Amino acid sequence: MDIDEISKHFIHVYNRSKLFVKGEGVYLYDDMGSKYLDMGAGIAVSALGYSNEEYKQGLKDQIDKLVHTSNLYFNEPSIKAAGYVTEATGLDRVFFTNSGTEAIEGAIKLARKYAYLKNKDSKGGIIAMEHSFHGRSMGALSVTGTKHYREPFEPLIGGVSFAKFNNLESVKALVTEDTCAIIMETLQGEGGIYPATQEFITGVRKLCDEKGILLILDEIQCGMGRTGKMFTYQHYGVKPDILTMAKALGCGVPVGAFAASEEVAKAMCPGDHGTTYGGNPLATAAVCKVFEIYKDKDIIKHVNEIAPYLKKKLETLKEQNNAIIKDIRGMGLMLGMELNIPANQVVTEALKNNLILISAGSNIIRFVPPLIIEKEHIDEMYAILKRILHEPYGKRGAEKFKKQN
Repeated sequence: MDIDEISKHFIHVYNRSKLFVKGEGVYLYDDMGSKYLDMGAGIAVSALGYSNEEYKQGLKDQIDKLVHTSNLYFNEPSIKAAGYVTEATGLDRVFFTNSGTEAIEGAIKLARKYAYLKNKDSKGGIIAMEHSFHGRSMGALSVTGTKHYREPFEPLIGGVSFAKFNNLESVKALVTEDTCAIIMETLQGEGGIYPATQEFITGVRKLCDEKGILLILDEIQCGMGRTGKMFTYQHYGVKPDILTMAKALGCGVPVGAFAASEEVAKAMCPGDHGTTYGGNPLATAAVCKVFEIYKDKDIIKHVNEIAPYLKKKLETLKEQNNAIIKDIRGMGLMLGMELNIPANQVVTEALKNNLILISAGSNIIRFVPPLIIEKEHIDEMYAILKRILHEPYGKRGAEKFKKQN
């Protein structure tokens, strides 16, 4: 495989290194037939793993019926999918998009329209969090709290300020009469796998209630059972006014959504928002099948059973390699390993050993495997990581890595 040759027709925004041609369970296979254990699940998308027969059959059946109409009409899968989403979230209405980024865009528009209807002079101010990541479109980028993502594309949408995640006082200090929404990930992903503290998220919810501000929670990555509840905010006893979701919502078919309470949702009227493909029969058939498999296979119960084992094995690696591994944190099957070295060095070594890992920032490895993972797969991952951390790098590991930089 000549990477340069197959890359020549693509705009170079990804540093790709492999050509994968099929998947099965928690494994991917490259064009040479080599098998790789995937601990990234397509960046938290493939919650049901690869080639799930029930999921595939659901899509095949829908293709035989209807792939697309338009949003000028209802379609059966979207009606059913909307019911599943509202039941799972406790919110009242949903809008289906093609991606998580589009879900963020819709959430921002909804929050600003809601504020506008209350006060036509509203500036639509939004408080977001430092080190957050909400997507790469202009609106989503505007509320992404990492400067190097934003700066090349400025000016972005205005009225956005950034507070410190898990620091309630920093949020309060930014609230003005123009603040219409606070947006945050319930568990920060790209920012380093940091869950919200109970005190922080409860405090933000209380602040929003007191000031008439909408709380937007981004669970595009941490939702859909990944942390041991269908949505991570359900661990905390709070509920957002607007919720965004995607990734595992379709388990591979591009689909996202934003859901809202009845009071907030009714701010939108015909013409305020739209999408050509969002909520089409094929995408929402995938959503339906995902919810049905989650229920039939009790996926969330499995997450709660297997997640402690993954964390235990990662903690063991930390004990064995404390010169390299600084911290293990996260929730459920969304864990981060903070390193004293660049994460891409370990990610690269792992790929050479048929293990797929992904990073979150410069020095954190993100573990977001398929939710169907079993102990035997975690043991396989552990053995590979133990070997590549200990044998080549061992006692001199930290020094060797430092020399490479």
